[in-house]
This record gives sequence, C-alpha cells and structure tokens, in this order.
Amino acid sequence: MEELIYTYIFNLGNGKEKEFHVRLNAETLNCIQPKEIVNPEWTRLEYSQCRNCPLTVSQYEFCPIAANLVEPIAFFKDSISYEKADVLVKTKERDIFGKTTIQKGLSSLIGIYMVTSGCPIMEKLKPMVYQHLPFASPEETVYRATSMYLLGQYFLNKEGKEADWELKGLVKIYEKIRIVNEDICKRLRDAASEDASVNAVVILNVFVDMLSFSIERGLNRLKHLFSSYLSF
Repeated sequence: MEELIYTYIFNLGNGKEKEFHVRLNAETLNCIQPKEIVNPEWTRLEYSQCRNCPLTVSQYEFCPIAANLVEPIAFFKDSISYEKADVLVKTKERDIFGKTTIQKGLSSLIGIYMVTSGCPIMEKLKPMVYQHLPFASPEETVYRATSMYLLGQYFLNKEGKEADWELKGLVKIYEKIRIVNEDICKRLRDAASEDASVNAVVILNVFVDMLSFSIERGLNRLKHLFSSYLSF
C-alpha cells in the first residue's frame, strides 16, 4: 500500500523533542494509526459526542477524530499555548520550518489528523490534505479551501451534475466543521491539564470565521489577483 507521510518534529524551549509521523493511505487519505495505541476513555464516541455527529454508538466505539489525536494530546497535555516551539515538517517534496508557538504548530498537526480520521463531516476537506500546507495563514486557507471546492464543482459539472459556483455549499460545510471543532474542544479540556491542545483547535475555527466572512464579502481581498482574467 502506497503511503503519504508527513513528519512533524517539535523542538520545545525546555529541550524536549518529539516526532509525529502522520502516515496516510495515498489512495483514501485515511490516517494509518499505530496498532499499539490504546484509546483512553475520553475517545469513546458517547463520551462527548458532537452535536451533529452522524455516527452511532452501535457502529463505532470510538470517535474517529479523538482516536486519531491520542498521541499528540498525550504529549502536549501539560503544555501551555504560548510556549515557543521550533517545528519542522518533512514531506516527500520539501521541508517546512516554523519558528512559532506550541499552539500554532499543534494546530497544523491536529488539523491534518482531524481531516484524515474518517469523520464523515471532515471528509470534504480531504483534497487539501494531498497538498498539505503547514502553518497556513487564514488568507492562504481561504484561497486553498475555495480553490478546492470549486475544483470539486468542476468535476461535478463534468459528470452532468449541478455545480455550486456561488460557494453556498462550502459555507455549509464549514458551519458543520465549526460545531465539530467546538465539541472536540470539550473532549480535550478533559484530556489535557493545560490549554495548548484546546487552543490549537480554537485556531482552526479562526479559519472557519475567515472563510465565511470572505465569502460573504465576495472574496474581494482576492479579486485583484485575477485582474488578468477580468480584463478580457
């Protein structure tokens, strides 16, 4: 089975170093979790199930997202958000380095774990995982998310199905993701004694806000980039 591997290397101010190897099935983009990981109580689906979760306890013992986050949450459970961290992300094509904080580095890592977990609500963001961009700014995320969605609409149109060129469906997707982010935070508050893990997910909702606001404004902040298209 071909794999995509994203390696996150955290060097913390206290001298600790930790590597996370995010291994993905290259075809499905599902995360391949180590078999030796034991799921704690807070990962059970019924423990603090998301308000909009389509899964049932009879089908799933554990929340897919929570089960994917066991390793990073265990390591960072005593970490404070604003602590400094040097984070190196290694991919097949390039290495990306960020001199940042724990919460920002962890937010990037948690984001990819959430999307590749198998959670049905997060599935729509999987195409962005293929071109994963660590430490993305809100503006970069808006550009990538809208581009991803419009390419999806192109493929729908090619199959003779109705396409959504107004991005209304994308706003709805992110509204559902907002609820997931909020409710995952509730789990993490029980799993961690400090705030780095929770705030890492809170950062993800900043992107949700930015995306919704940008679409409401007609993506005007990006329009000037396409002047060569609009001049025809």
